[in-house]
Amino acid sequence: MQFDVAIVGAGLVGQAIAAALAGGSDTVRVALIDPADIQAPAPVGGLQDYDLRVSALTAQTQAFLTRLGVWENIPASVLSGYTRMHVWDAEGTGAVTFNAAELHVPALGHIVENRQTLWALQQVNAALEGVTQLRTTLTSLDNPDEHGWVPISLGNGETLTARLVIGADGALSRVRQLAGVATTEWDYGHHAIVATVRTEKSLAGTAWQRFRPQGPLAFLPLHSDEHVASIVWSTMPEEADAVLALEDDAFCAALTQAFEGHLGKVTEVSARQRFPLRQRHARQYYERGVVLAGDAAHTIHPLAGQGVNLGFKDAEVLAEEILRALSKGLNPGSDDVLGRYQRRRQADNLATMALMEGFKRLFAADAPLIRLLRNEGMRLFDKALPVKQHVVMKAMGLEKV
Repeated sequence: MQFDVAIVGAGLVGQAIAAALAGGSDTVRVALIDPADIQAPAPVGGLQDYDLRVSALTAQTQAFLTRLGVWENIPASVLSGYTRMHVWDAEGTGAVTFNAAELHVPALGHIVENRQTLWALQQVNAALEGVTQLRTTLTSLDNPDEHGWVPISLGNGETLTARLVIGADGALSRVRQLAGVATTEWDYGHHAIVATVRTEKSLAGTAWQRFRPQGPLAFLPLHSDEHVASIVWSTMPEEADAVLALEDDAFCAALTQAFEGHLGKVTEVSARQRFPLRQRHARQYYERGVVLAGDAAHTIHPLAGQGVNLGFKDAEVLAEEILRALSKGLNPGSDDVLGRYQRRRQADNLATMALMEGFKRLFAADAPLIRLLRNEGMRLFDKALPVKQHVVMKAMGLEKV
């Protein structure tokens, strides 16, 4: 039970790292540790059958998943390419619209249920000889021995050693806790309500977002039906309590009002879930023989859908650095290797986190002068096509494809 790399967490980021490593070298040995047994997505028959967790995958993420052989495993029928993004200020008249046609690209990105992307990754890893999937939990890990091997104890009673342990086990990362990595974090004061809804008007291939003082509200188009959307309703805990206590018809009416009826009436809603929003950033991405990626290293507000894309960027860069080290006969768990990964990813993650925090604070501000400047700024930005093109290309990763 010796591996070059042990990845704890078989979610989107963990699976992507495994696929990038084993797909990039015939000799790398990867252990993928997670108790979950990933199942093939069931066919969609109604609103209740959609995954409540979806992601807005950028062109850069699409290119990465294509190189891994993952994108082709996601059925075209479940890919919701969106060609427009329309955002507006609930406290004024400012609005911005982004169009794929202005950038001469087929789509700004794709809305995909997480279960579909996860299953596609799982299929790729199941076919790679270098990936060993262990359906169990991590119970403990020790400091590297004199040869650089990290001892790991598993919930099934087995032990293994790895030259590097990757924590891709989410926001409450067990690996991060065991490694003693400190974080800087604070509560956004928002809860996100997620659900699948049916709307009176077509979403028309558009990702819609209204910035309310209580938090942003997004309607994201889903596949197969232009009247079906995934919503992310970020709001204060008190409002979340109130709307979640409503019966379906009353919830639909409240949601229609909160969205100003832009898509007509919300006529149907699935079961709802909520989760608190918290910003979190690891002060250091690595310790001796241990490194963090994805939500284990950073979590941000979902208002621009950048969280999972940052995680895939982590996966791509970390796999590159590990494969480079192994090709040179170096220990992938060395500080030199992991420090290079941190330098390549930390600045981008921090910049995106700061931008999302800035947006949240800007649209939460209620002072009349700030509202005026905010709306005027949105109008000017919407008319400044070259600037708008640059911003959206940067955000969607189009400039690197």
